[in-house]
Amino acid sequence: MTLHQDATDTLTRWTPPDADQAELREHYLRHLAAHEDGLVRSCRPEHLTASALVVDPSTDRVLLTLHRTVGRWLQLGGHCEDGDTTLAGAALREATEESGLTDLRVDPMPLQLSRHLLLAGGCRDAYHLDVQFLVTADAGTRYVVSDESDDLAWFPAAELPAGIDQSVVDLVRRVYRQVG
Repeated sequence: MTLHQDATDTLTRWTPPDADQAELREHYLRHLAAHEDGLVRSCRPEHLTASALVVDPSTDRVLLTLHRTVGRWLQLGGHCEDGDTTLAGAALREATEESGLTDLRVDPMPLQLSRHLLLAGGCRDAYHLDVQFLVTADAGTRYVVSDESDDLAWFPAAELPAGIDQSVVDLVRRVYRQVG
């Protein structure tokens, strides 16, 4: 199975939690149907990406990155790469690369979708069709700040940093509504 097939299958099997998410899923599926290269960063004006909200369930904390290019606290994630075979695997790879954490576990079904316009970096003026997954870290594991970040930090889910993007707040709320 190709990454494109996995993305189509994953989104088709996923049950969106509300009407807005259902509408986004249909947009993503139309994009994939129209673009065999729809997961590649060169696909314009939009392409799928995969991200991971890393949580430590023992402390109700989330790991966020202060993204170097964007200048905001975000979940970990990024572009799909040639070696990726699943969207969930791409999210897990990105979380591992950007945090240095080992023994991460990814839920294979998305939590949320987020379509957003990039205002900086190599994909400026393109839309990311982000598929966001839940990734669980073992308690007490240490992270490493990658070259893509200015900082990396654990935050209590109820005390996210000021100025955080609303899509990240929504993602965290979605996780803790499901868990709590």
